Amino acid sequence: MKRRRILAAAAVLVAASGLVACSSDGDGGGTDASNCTNKITKTDLPVVTMWAWYPNMQLVVDNFNKQNTEVQVCWTNVGQGGDEYDKFQTAISAGTGAPDVIMIEMDRIPNFQIQNAIVDIKKYGFDAVKANYGEGAWKDVSVGDAVYGVPVDGGPMAMIYRKDIFDKYGVTPPKTWAEYEQAAQKVKDAGGPQFGDLGANVPAVMMALQIQKGASPFAYDPAQPKSIGVKMNDQGSKDVLDYWGGLAKKGLVGTQDQFTPEYISGVINGKYATYISAAWAPGYLTGAGVGQGQDTGKFAVAPLPQWDANNPVQVNWGGSAFSVTKQAKKPELAAKAAYGLYADKESLTDGWTNQVIFPLNLTALNSPEFVDLKVKFFGGQQANKEVYVPASKAYKGMTYSPFGQYYFDAMTKQISEVIKGSITGAQAADRLQEDVAKYAKEQGFTVQ
Repeated sequence: MKRRRILAAAAVLVAASGLVACSSDGDGGGTDASNCTNKITKTDLPVVTMWAWYPNMQLVVDNFNKQNTEVQVCWTNVGQGGDEYDKFQTAISAGTGAPDVIMIEMDRIPNFQIQNAIVDIKKYGFDAVKANYGEGAWKDVSVGDAVYGVPVDGGPMAMIYRKDIFDKYGVTPPKTWAEYEQAAQKVKDAGGPQFGDLGANVPAVMMALQIQKGASPFAYDPAQPKSIGVKMNDQGSKDVLDYWGGLAKKGLVGTQDQFTPEYISGVINGKYATYISAAWAPGYLTGAGVGQGQDTGKFAVAPLPQWDANNPVQVNWGGSAFSVTKQAKKPELAAKAAYGLYADKESLTDGWTNQVIFPLNLTALNSPEFVDLKVKFFGGQQANKEVYVPASKAYKGMTYSPFGQYYFDAMTKQISEVIKGSITGAQAADRLQEDVAKYAKEQGFTVQ
C-alpha cells in the first residue's frame, strides 16, 4: 500500500542510527539477538527479537523493556513494508531467520497466515487486552475467529478540504456523494478548480469506498483454507466505479497519481478542493510541505461523504499490527511483547504528537489530550473530536484476502482504463472479477 511511503524517510533515519550490541541468550527464538538497535539492560531476562519500522520504535522498545520484568525486546529495522516482507518471505521459505515479533500492515496478515507463518495469539493473553481496542481494530487483524496481530495504528477516512475554495464558491462540506458531485459541478461552472482526484495508484481508497456502499470483495475463513469468496462486480462496486469514472469524464476531478511531486504541488497550489484520505494524511501532508507556505491555515476536515445518509458507514485506509511468527520458540513470551509494545502512555502520546500515527489503543483514542487536540494543520480545528475519533469508533473492520497485493495491482489496472475512458466502471468491475477469480483458482482456491 502507498501508505508505507509516508513513514519511509523517518524509518530510514532510525535504521541508520548506530547499532548497539545487546547481551541475550535468545530465549524467544527466531533471528539472532546478539545485535540490536536498542540496548538491553536487564540481561537476566529472556529476549524476543522484533522487526519493525515505526519512526519511534527506539523509544517504544526502551519503554517496554524498562517496564517489563518478564521479557525484553531486541529490535531491528530490516526495512519498511515491502523490503521487510521480502526478508520475511525468505525466512519463511528457509524455515529459519524470522524474528519472534514482526510489524505487518493489516491487509498483509492473511497472506502470511495462509502460509502458517504467523500465530493465532488469542490464547496468549487476548482476553486481558481485548477491551483496549475497538471492534473494527480486532476485525482487521483477525482471520475468521483467530487473532493474528495486535492493532497499533489505523486510518479512519475523511474529507480534507480547502476552506478558501469552499468559501469563495459558496460550498459547504457535502454530507453525501451526491452532494459531493453537485458541489464539484458548482465549482467547475464558476471557473474553479477540480474538486478532487481519482488516482489509479491508490486502489485501497476505491476498495474502501466500495465497502462503504455495501461491497464485500472477499470472504475467507481459515477453517476452509482452500475456499474463498471473490465478489468484485456486485452492483455497489459497479456503482462506485461508475460514479468516480463519471466525475473524471466530466472533468470534476483530476486523474493524477497520488503521492507524487505533481500531486502534492497541486494540493499546495489549490488545484484540488478536496482530498479523500485517512487520519494519517495531515502528518504526511505536513511532511511534504503542505500547509506551511501560501496555503497555511487553509485546510479543514469533514466526515467522509456517505452513499446513504440514513445508513452511514465508516471505512479505513491503512493500519499496522504486531504479529507473532511461527518461528518463535516461546510464542507466549513473544505475544506478551506484541501486546505490551506501543501500549504505554508515553509511547502512545509520542506516536500521535510527533509521528503520523493514528492510535487504535483506546487509552490514547479516549484521552482528552488526543480528543480535544487543536490540530495546527487544520488551523486549530478539533479534528479528532469532530471527525476522526467518531469515524474510528464506528468502523466495523473488513475482510482482507490472502492475495491482497494482486488484487490492488489488478484494481489499479482497471481504474487506469476507466480514467482513459476505454471502459465504464461497471465493465472494470466485471474485468476485475474475472481477473481476480482466475488468479485465485490458479493459486489453488475454490472460488465461491
